[in-house]
Parts: sequence; structure tokens; C-alpha cells
Amino acid sequence: MAKWTAKHEAPEPLEGPVVATVTGGTIVWFALFVVQLPFYGWFADRDLLWWVWCCAAGGVLGLIGLWYVRGREAALARHADALAARGAQPGPAGSSGPSRPETGAGPAQG
Repeated sequence: MAKWTAKHEAPEPLEGPVVATVTGGTIVWFALFVVQLPFYGWFADRDLLWWVWCCAAGGVLGLIGLWYVRGREAALARHADALAARGAQPGPAGSSGPSRPETGAGPAQG
């Protein structure tokens, strides 16, 4: 079987209000949990308690996600500040290595 090769480059990752999105989702999960609590007995009688606990788990996982995306945003900001302090231009969003300006001080070409 031949090795697969991509026909085009991968698109840039989508960036947006990630922290706001995760915060909104977490609030929705906790709101659904609180709204279902008065009906706990109804859910228990019908073996549907997983609905209540699914919403609670969604809220808790949302808190973990919120912690993660806030740390990610802070790390991206620190990286951008470090690049600005060095006078370098940030590379493409998907690049894995640090960007550096071309100074001609690289390995000799021969």
C-alpha cells in the first residue's frame, strides 16, 4: 500500500472567544442541573437520574475546561509578549517552533 500524502495544506486552527464559550457552556450545564433538582424524585421514579448527574458532570468538566483554556490563553499571551520583547514576528498559528527573524547567522550553506 502506498504511503498517503496530503493534497493540500491543513487549514489554520480556528481561534475565537474560547474562554467565553467554555464559560457559557459551563453556566448552561450548571443551570440545567439546578433546574432539574426540584424534580429529582420524578427522575428517580423513572430511572432517569442520569439526566441530572449528566448535567452535574458537564458543569464540573466545564470548570476543568475553563481552568485549561484560561491557562492556554495566558501561555499564548506570554509567548506573544516574549516574541515582542525580542523583536521577532510571531509565526503562523500552527507552527510548532519559535519564530526568529532571519539574520543570516545560521549554518553555512555549501
